[in-house]
Amino acid sequence: MLFVLIGLVMIGLNIAEIGPMGRWNWEFFGDLWKFCVPFVFAILWWIYSDKSGLNKRREMERMEDRKKSRRQENLVALGMDARSRRKGRK
Repeated sequence: MLFVLIGLVMIGLNIAEIGPMGRWNWEFFGDLWKFCVPFVFAILWWIYSDKSGLNKRREMERMEDRKKSRRQENLVALGMDARSRRKGRK
């Protein structure tokens, strides 16, 4: 996502004609490749993260966290949370 934001900022700076990017042209054999580099890096990162399983692992961790929090909320709602169980045992 960072690479996409960098690419969008570069395009915005070119449109606003700010800094050195304001002087870049959009010709195919000119400076167009400079605008494309961050987007190519973003595509390569997404391919890598999909192939390595990074996205799937993060998704599974989020699902486990949701399960734990939902279970804890249900136990609290039933009055069976960890604190009340300790009190009942004493």
